[in-house]
Amino acid sequence: MINFEYARPADVGDAVRQMAAEPGAKFIAGGTNLLDLMKEDVERPTKLIDITRLPLKEVTQTRDGGLRIGALVPNSDLAWHPLVEKRYPILSSAILAGASQQLRNMASTGGNLLQRTRCYYFYDTATPCNKRAPGSGCSAIDGLNRMHAILGTSDACIAVHPSDMCVAMAVLDAKVHVTGPKGERAIAFADFHRLPADEPERDTNLAPDEMITAVELPARGFPANYTYLKIRDRLSYAFALVSVAAALELDGGVIKEARLGLGGVAPKPWRDTAAEAALAGRPPGEAAFAHAADTVLSGAKGYAHNTFKIDLARRAIVRALTQAASGTPQSQSSKKIA
Repeated sequence: MINFEYARPADVGDAVRQMAAEPGAKFIAGGTNLLDLMKEDVERPTKLIDITRLPLKEVTQTRDGGLRIGALVPNSDLAWHPLVEKRYPILSSAILAGASQQLRNMASTGGNLLQRTRCYYFYDTATPCNKRAPGSGCSAIDGLNRMHAILGTSDACIAVHPSDMCVAMAVLDAKVHVTGPKGERAIAFADFHRLPADEPERDTNLAPDEMITAVELPARGFPANYTYLKIRDRLSYAFALVSVAAALELDGGVIKEARLGLGGVAPKPWRDTAAEAALAGRPPGEAAFAHAADTVLSGAKGYAHNTFKIDLARRAIVRALTQAASGTPQSQSSKKIA
């Protein structure tokens, strides 16, 4: 039994004050990840601060033509929001590729950003894990690592970030709005999640006493030429072996701009700006797409059981870019690869 206090703050300011006063506290919204972690004894919060009734559930247009998404907007509501479907279909597709309908109904936008790795060793408190117990070691490096990372790893951790939604948000250049005792700030999505390096226990650059209030999308959503391709062991609810978010702007038979992000391959949503730059100015086609894939994977490192991911990622990148260029995005209803 984990004993903890429970509180329901009156407003955002009250929530932040309660968190600052209790270092062992955790915010809880949908609880689709936190409750699992508590059941497995990975997380032992001293207090749960229930933020579900705070006014953070709206999707509104910004002055510059973008969207501001409240942190408590459920994943299902966001995926089917008319403005998201019309202007940011790659985000809608990525959300629908993840989890199950029941989980999407409960999971919040802010919670999705903060979900922790599904590494089996992280969940198994009987095994060493630097993310759970810094300095204890990484059991996955010499263990069963088929689902683990091939990019952005360190000697301390090779776990992957599990989110589908976050891969699309990385490609869209989102900003994460947060608030804390020192006030409000916006964090570029590329800077929000962290690579393990020497502090694998830190997943994000969010301060312990800060909370996410919203995610902002810029005006450009690449609604015409995009796809979210997710390769997994089964077509039902499963985490990605490799996923690819690809978005292109075509002009006069060449690629004017490209966006490329991967999931299931790194400790954070992986976006490669060098590969994007390599695509700019080239006609869309297999040669350009293969070169982009080689650029992304030039630093890839496989381990005992996950080396297959390198070739799988290469093929998935080429396929995703082909889908995006032809304007035939991957269906998330049939899930049969186009």
